[in-house]
Amino acid sequence: LILALAKYFHNLHIYKMKNIIFLIIPILMVIIPVLLIMKQPDLGTSLILFALAIVIFFVAGVGIWKFIFSALVTAISAPFLWANLKSYQKQRILTFLNPESDPLGSGYNIIQSKIAIGSGGLSGKGFLSGTQGQLNFLPERETDFIFTIIAEEYGFIGSILVLLIYCYILARLIKISLECNCLYSKYTITGLCSFLFLHLFINIAMITGLIPVVGAPLPFISYGGTILIISLITTALALNIDYNKKMVIAKF
Repeated sequence: LILALAKYFHNLHIYKMKNIIFLIIPILMVIIPVLLIMKQPDLGTSLILFALAIVIFFVAGVGIWKFIFSALVTAISAPFLWANLKSYQKQRILTFLNPESDPLGSGYNIIQSKIAIGSGGLSGKGFLSGTQGQLNFLPERETDFIFTIIAEEYGFIGSILVLLIYCYILARLIKISLECNCLYSKYTITGLCSFLFLHLFINIAMITGLIPVVGAPLPFISYGGTILIISLITTALALNIDYNKKMVIAKF
């Protein structure tokens, strides 16, 4: 989707952005896969995909009033969206608002995650010495809650070091995007950077209780072949664009 939207907006003149007719095709390019993913159902991935599209639309120069109008339509249709959510999706949102309402059921994961993060303290309990993770109190500790294990075993210092590494990667991607002479490369890098940032933000916000629990693995760290391959492809594309960024003339 990132590459398809980048290619479309690269070939679209900036003045055509004001005409909604020229935005129908990219909107359909976003809505169709998002609806199909929601049908699976996989609300978390569909929301990430939708957010990626919004970032690319914004960077491409789509007017801010179109985003405001879309936000108003979404707000008005919120009751309809809520009514069409699966029961477990509604439960996740209710658990986010009050995880203590079901401490042994839907709120168990987030409660154990907060206990593990808090028990890590400043320097952590040490490698393989965390109680919540090693004694199997924390579910999904290899995938969605992997950062919780880092916080428990290496504490605040270790968590900050991991976040600084991610910040360095994101900063490098932003720098590459700003230096690109080609709009297609600029949009692509922006999408790739947003992909990594959204997964990072959602994963950490999820395990700390800032947002409802959704299936968003941590890039490069969470167990699983799919997220690892996608993260490596993202890195490879970014390095290729960085190598060739001065060899392409921008198209106007």
